Amino acid sequence: MPLYRQLRPLTLVESDARFANAERRVGQCLYLTACPTCSECQGLRVLVDEFKPSKSQRRVRNRWGDDMRIEYGRAIFNQEKLDLFNRHKRERGLIDEGDEEMTHLGYVSWLVDSCFHTMEMRYYLRDELIGVSILDLGKTSMSSVYFYFEPSEEVNKLSPGVYSALQEIEFCKRSGRKHLYLGLYVKDCRSLSYKSDYGPHEVLRDGDWRRGEP
Repeated sequence: MPLYRQLRPLTLVESDARFANAERRVGQCLYLTACPTCSECQGLRVLVDEFKPSKSQRRVRNRWGDDMRIEYGRAIFNQEKLDLFNRHKRERGLIDEGDEEMTHLGYVSWLVDSCFHTMEMRYYLRDELIGVSILDLGKTSMSSVYFYFEPSEEVNKLSPGVYSALQEIEFCKRSGRKHLYLGLYVKDCRSLSYKSDYGPHEVLRDGDWRRGEP
């Protein structure tokens, strides 16, 4: 995945074009997968105006009651978020053996410093921060960068990953955006194939966005 650094902030229109090319962000750098013997990684985007939640997704949405709220704002760093991020990675087994936990500098360099207009959605349960979505904005679309959440049993039962995706789609709808880009999709990879649960959607194949299977 070769990285190429952006030397200036991208406009909202330029951002839409990068998202439509299935480009992803790490800090101020973008990348496209470029494996010599495999092309299974494909961009996936939700068609916001046509989206209809499934029965199970509606059940997840209904689990969240008056005890929760969402705040919207510019992506910024604080120690509470870093602690939550590391707890999410550690307790969900997402840190490889020998790897160190994320630092202040690493968090800012990856998620906050950006060539896009970057925002975050902060999820609170009984006034306790339990999840953060990092999102890059275009004029007519939005790209989901990363979501991390409190790995407690209580929060896990609420299916926070599903709920955050639904809220990101809803934000796109309210703000007049047509597409939510969910990143790379691989049909036979469980950690990536779940993205096709949000439909209708399109998948980027051979340079064309094509309607995905329901």
